[in-house]
Amino acid sequence: MSRPVTLFTGQWADMGIDELARKAAKWGYDGLELACWGDHCDPDRGAQDAAYARGRHELLAKHGLKCFAISNHLAGQLVCDPNDDARTDAFAPEDCAGDAEKKREWAIETTKNAARTAKNMGLSVVNGFTGSPVWHMLYSFPPLPPSAIDDGFGRFAELWNPILDVFDECGVKFALEVHPTEIAFDLYTAKRALEALNHREAFGFNFDPSHLEWQGMDPVKFIEAFPDRIYHVHMKDCATTLDGVSGILASHLDFGDPRRGWDFRSVGRGDVDFEAIIRALNAIGYDGPLSVEWEDAAMDREHGAEEACQYVKNIDFPKSGRAFDAAFGD
Repeated sequence: MSRPVTLFTGQWADMGIDELARKAAKWGYDGLELACWGDHCDPDRGAQDAAYARGRHELLAKHGLKCFAISNHLAGQLVCDPNDDARTDAFAPEDCAGDAEKKREWAIETTKNAARTAKNMGLSVVNGFTGSPVWHMLYSFPPLPPSAIDDGFGRFAELWNPILDVFDECGVKFALEVHPTEIAFDLYTAKRALEALNHREAFGFNFDPSHLEWQGMDPVKFIEAFPDRIYHVHMKDCATTLDGVSGILASHLDFGDPRRGWDFRSVGRGDVDFEAIIRALNAIGYDGPLSVEWEDAAMDREHGAEEACQYVKNIDFPKSGRAFDAAFGD
């Protein structure tokens, strides 16, 4: 049986959920991965109002769609982010603006509520970000003592362990999308994040190959390194376009600028080897959704979302239950 193909709604939060569900069904999706912003899913309300939480399923069911996970990226970012500039003000309520710790307090409670909402929806996974106390120290100049990074991972554990206690109480897992600006942005930092949390089961990963690909890694190696921690999968593509002038750090150029050294692409139109990823997911027994996170600044998003759905359905295939040459043995 093929895995369900869903659409992550984060890039569609400007569109009402009923309208988006209608379009997604027409495009061929099996479900939506609901973002916890816009009118798609309110984690604070869903934590307190079981009828609202169930109603998310009922709304999608009208269009023949299901929900397998919700995503709490924006609030999660503020848990560990320094929160010391205006960029993060947009992620939190207006009365938190300019107050780093007020944003953090709101983010922690909202992330806990995402777990409670997932429980009320009968879901087992919440995707999201963690933020990072040390991302701004990525390039070690001024010189940085190793203890500063150790302290950063300790701070991550200090902030996230109480959140994960609520996830455990709810029987829900948190799946970090390994991503620049998060505590884990590659394979080594992912290992370190798990170690900081003593490998507690509530914490795993939302595998997104695009963020690994443009950094120069083989995304399949990530699946092989964490076979029991792939709790959800994003299908997103990217392409590196280094030409001897552009750089991998993207030169402070906006997405979509042709001068960038890399950019996101519609699924199947970039550098990611999705067939190798499907084979690796089959090898670890992953049978959850393949969720399209559609981002391509040079393509109409509705055209891209429909095309991406069909691409993912075509590239997916179930694992064989027998060796192809078994028939020769009898």
